[in-house]
Amino acid sequence: MTDSWQNQFTQDARLLPHLVDLPTDQVLLSHLTEDDYRKASFLDQRIFTPQLRRQLVPWSQLSELTLEDRPTPQYIFHIGHVGSTLLSRLLGEIDTVLALREPQLLRTLTEISQIQDEPESPWSPETYQRRLDETVRWLSRSFHPDQKVMIKASSFVSELAPQLLVGPVDALFLYAPLDRYIPTILAGETSVQEMHMMAGNRLKRLTQHLGKAPARLWELSLAQRVAMSWLCELVTLFRAQKNKPSTNILWMDFESFLSNPEEYLSRAAGHFSHKLSTQKTTELLSGPIMSSYSKAPEHDYSPNLRQQLLLEATRDNAVDIAAAIRWTENIAGDFPLVAEAMQWIETRR
Repeated sequence: MTDSWQNQFTQDARLLPHLVDLPTDQVLLSHLTEDDYRKASFLDQRIFTPQLRRQLVPWSQLSELTLEDRPTPQYIFHIGHVGSTLLSRLLGEIDTVLALREPQLLRTLTEISQIQDEPESPWSPETYQRRLDETVRWLSRSFHPDQKVMIKASSFVSELAPQLLVGPVDALFLYAPLDRYIPTILAGETSVQEMHMMAGNRLKRLTQHLGKAPARLWELSLAQRVAMSWLCELVTLFRAQKNKPSTNILWMDFESFLSNPEEYLSRAAGHFSHKLSTQKTTELLSGPIMSSYSKAPEHDYSPNLRQQLLLEATRDNAVDIAAAIRWTENIAGDFPLVAEAMQWIETRR
């Protein structure tokens, strides 16, 4: 990295505002090529290598830079483990798309947003809002004039959706039906571990959305914790839509996508106003993206293998899954917002 980082930052997206060091109020800039963006499953610390060029700069200096106006980013929000990385990779192969998958800076801002009015917040509410706007502007940079940034957020970044979806923004909301979501999580050791790590925070978030705790974590079975997680993320997205009627939102069931990928990939591209020919669609869906694990492309993971694992998880956990679905229906009976959100996606099946 050279002293001309200011010039590089204003030219294109090669310098990613990667992380913020809160104690020193510095931003880590990482040097990425367009191909680096295309390959990265996550834009967080997992892309660190000895070869990655990076440099810390004061946030204040970054704020002083004047950037050309760029289109507002397009967004993919999701409830977790519903094919968002796969859709991002497929859409990211369109020439007019620069796909950013789970930028760490947005995750940090989400965490601060939860305490922005509290004494322990590192920033004042005014500073938080200004820096959220700056972050969006920084992440809007692309490599080509006709290229739009498409951000695939982490699931819990959906809490920021009402603040990010300002005006006529294009967004895709990805979900899966509960009866498919529970076995999806139970089928993988890693997804179960992640669910346990996030369950407490998700119950806290769900409680904030509902105004009252729907359950106590220690009383929930494994399958019920998965169902609660599904409810948290679903209600978060549903409330975001209700609060942002001017946003151009497409809800998509990942199971429907897998049953007819040609139709749904074309629909997603059209929703975002990107041209995707029939030939290009066929090439993408018959290529390596669809036959590998999107979060770790070095591993094979086809739709057929996924279906086999789901069938096994459904069979092995049938009683617990049925009980978790009944539990969720009871929660819907007690909380109108839950019932409304579940009815919303049911009408789209």
